[in-house]
Amino acid sequence: MSTARSTVLETEEHQALRAAVAALGKRYGRDYLTRVAEAGGHPDELWEDAAKLGYLGVNLPEEYGGGGGGIAELSIVLEELGAAGCPLLMMVVSPAICGTVIARFGTEEQKREWLPGLADGSRTMAFGITEPDAGSNSHRITTTARRDPDSGDWLLTGRKVFISGVDIADATLIVGRTSDARTGNLKPCLFIVPRDAPGFERRQIEMELHAAEKQFELVLDDVRLPPEALVGDEDAGLLQLFAGLNPERIMTAAFAVGMGRYAVARAVEYAKERSVWKAPIGAHQAIAHPLAQSHVELELARLMMQKAARLYDEGDDTGAGEAANMAKLAAADACVKAVDQAVHTLGGNGLTKEFGLASLIVASRVARIAPVSREMILNYVSHQTLGLPKSY
Repeated sequence: MSTARSTVLETEEHQALRAAVAALGKRYGRDYLTRVAEAGGHPDELWEDAAKLGYLGVNLPEEYGGGGGGIAELSIVLEELGAAGCPLLMMVVSPAICGTVIARFGTEEQKREWLPGLADGSRTMAFGITEPDAGSNSHRITTTARRDPDSGDWLLTGRKVFISGVDIADATLIVGRTSDARTGNLKPCLFIVPRDAPGFERRQIEMELHAAEKQFELVLDDVRLPPEALVGDEDAGLLQLFAGLNPERIMTAAFAVGMGRYAVARAVEYAKERSVWKAPIGAHQAIAHPLAQSHVELELARLMMQKAARLYDEGDDTGAGEAANMAKLAAADACVKAVDQAVHTLGGNGLTKEFGLASLIVASRVARIAPVSREMILNYVSHQTLGLPKSY
């Protein structure tokens, strides 16, 4: 499908970026990503090409090797790769979450150590927040960090689950909690944990989702880290945490919009050619209208995603938080419906390996579940936007 009409609100630079990334995605496509996932590998070739073209670090500061753009540009990259059938999901955690947090709050040493590698794709970083007993309630995170009174080192202990890409990441940005000396309460803090740190263990979680990016359970058993492993201010952990979570929601929306566009495009292509009676099946409103509806919903979701990215890049964290949650919800719902309708349009062919849509049924659900459920987003909107009382 043409993207010309959907980019009228974008700058010429954004339109050029969109076209260039689409061309890269077309060179690889869904078949490439499927082969890589089935072989148990990673999309290294696509990752390296995207890095060489400057796409992976487009949101990172120029002085550290990035493109000097923002989440708006990075979301275009992920969306267009998704629309070509080959999204790079590590973009969500490595440059979007970890790169953004380090660029905004890291020390000069942390920026110089990590940002150039994240920008040129030579280094990746995973992000660890979810825990078995915490789920959507970040206040129940039990991974704790305590100071060694003799050395000043940090000691991290806890567990994390559903952490993507730990097997290929050079380090993981771990969300832990430290004790507030004034109140005795635990407060969130972020730590860079190298993959080979003693006491840092991982176990792969077997998933029905067939993706190149694997999921892991992490165990931190008194992982010793130097004082400089702490990212940002110990007393501003919550602010720094959400500086990473808002881009994560925006990028999840980009992933969902791209996937939905891919599914609709395949269905439209099929509906134009498939003839059962006299006219192609796409001429029948029972086929055409649901696909048109999916296209409308994906376009609307993209508009909210663009609004969220603009607010975030302008420094409006509060406004971006609301818009990012709305964009993630709208895009995830639109994606699930688009994939379902695409499969239905193809009938039995929609479930075959040849057409490559069936695997998207599971993949599309990821955007509804992660990084936050649609129910928690509706809680956020009802409480923060509408001012309704909480039930919990």
